[in-house]
Amino acid sequence: MENQFKLRENHTNWHTEVIAGLTTFFAMSYILFVAPSTLALTGMPSQAVFLATIIASATGTLIMGLFANVPYALAPGLGLNAFFTYTVVAALGFSWQEALALVFLCGCINILITVTRVRKLIIGAIPTVLQHAIGGGIGIFVAYIGLKNAGFLQFTADAGSLLSVNGAAFNAAKTHFAGGVHSVVAGGGVVPALVNFTQPGAIVALIGLLLMAVLVVKKVPGAADRHCGHHCDWDSVWRH
Repeated sequence: MENQFKLRENHTNWHTEVIAGLTTFFAMSYILFVAPSTLALTGMPSQAVFLATIIASATGTLIMGLFANVPYALAPGLGLNAFFTYTVVAALGFSWQEALALVFLCGCINILITVTRVRKLIIGAIPTVLQHAIGGGIGIFVAYIGLKNAGFLQFTADAGSLLSVNGAAFNAAKTHFAGGVHSVVAGGGVVPALVNFTQPGAIVALIGLLLMAVLVVKKVPGAADRHCGHHCDWDSVWRH
């Protein structure tokens, strides 16, 4: 390990790297579950997305560690997954197959601007305030998905605002749907509210949330106070 990763030269050791790597994994592992649930809304098979997320994350991280010797963990971005689902497919009307073709073309362009260092110039042109805002926005989005999937929220819509049910125009006279109701689209008037905490899943999620809050208040040490090679802390590493 010393010859491969030059641990002493980078002022670190294998114990620090293992602990920091585990911390980074648990901080980023949410994407393994959020990405399939988000992309499945486009019609993509969630099991395939789950496997693809694992392969892409493992491959990218191994390349960064074994070839670049940089302690960066890579995984698909949640913001781009949301853009893919809600903007490209839902709003613009592309199929997920067409959207994936666009992703391939964007990947080719991304490789081109990275090799020519244009990417670095573009990132440097983004104001620091906007960079922090992007991170904060993704954090709020992740928190919303967590609250929704934990069963903390319920949504109420009046019949006058319903646009479609199961992809077909809503008909107030129709009370039975073959195979049940799979999707409902409303044009407005949707009111979110907290549920009554009587469901086991919501109670377990609430206990976990309270436990995390206590650990933060008690300042239980995590990845933020550990340092890796190249003089970067692991808090900044997993954020990348």
